[in-house]
Amino acid sequence: MSHLEVEIKNLKSEMLEMFLLVKSQLEKSKESLVRLDKDLAREVLVNEKRVNGFELKLDRDCENIIALFNPVAIDLRFVLACMKINSNLERIGDIAEGICQFVLNIKLEPEKKLLEVTRMLEMYDTSILILKEVTEAFDKEDTGLARSVFKKDEILDEINLNANQAVADFIRNNPDRINQSLYMLSAIRKLERVGDQCKNIAEEIIFYIEAKVLKHKSKEQKQE
Repeated sequence: MSHLEVEIKNLKSEMLEMFLLVKSQLEKSKESLVRLDKDLAREVLVNEKRVNGFELKLDRDCENIIALFNPVAIDLRFVLACMKINSNLERIGDIAEGICQFVLNIKLEPEKKLLEVTRMLEMYDTSILILKEVTEAFDKEDTGLARSVFKKDEILDEINLNANQAVADFIRNNPDRINQSLYMLSAIRKLERVGDQCKNIAEEIIFYIEAKVLKHKSKEQKQE
């Protein structure tokens, strides 16, 4: 195995660690929100420093591989894709942190009715599933699995689209829960962006494996 192959293998292993760390952050942010677990929310905030540090390390590793080994073809595409995926993962970590900031500001445990009408739990579960699937697609170099993400993201878009009306109706019947409802709406907006970041990751996976650039393509073209 050449030095370049060793570096590529190590980079992939570290990228998978980053995937798992960010997925854990997202899962913990869900748990902290549903149970109003402020200690768990603080843990996510502390771990965000790990995510940021990991992002910087991975960026340096990618830059070093390009500078020292001059990769070409699929190796170069892999390293370039990793740099972009790394940034997308860091942003998902930011989203998890942002939701936990809401948890620290909420005084009452979220109403079950509010969680139900906003479909918050469905949105969280879908976000986590999409992130899990792009992780598997990256690990197994499975472009078919990567493409399946584009369809699943439509669920997040739908929930986000209907959130304004759902929250407005809830506030009308529960005026004492205005602040909590607005925090919930902000959390929904953030989770919708998790889907966007995962779509970007899926596009990068397809780019490095198939040498296809999907940016600015229609949903139908991306799924071909």
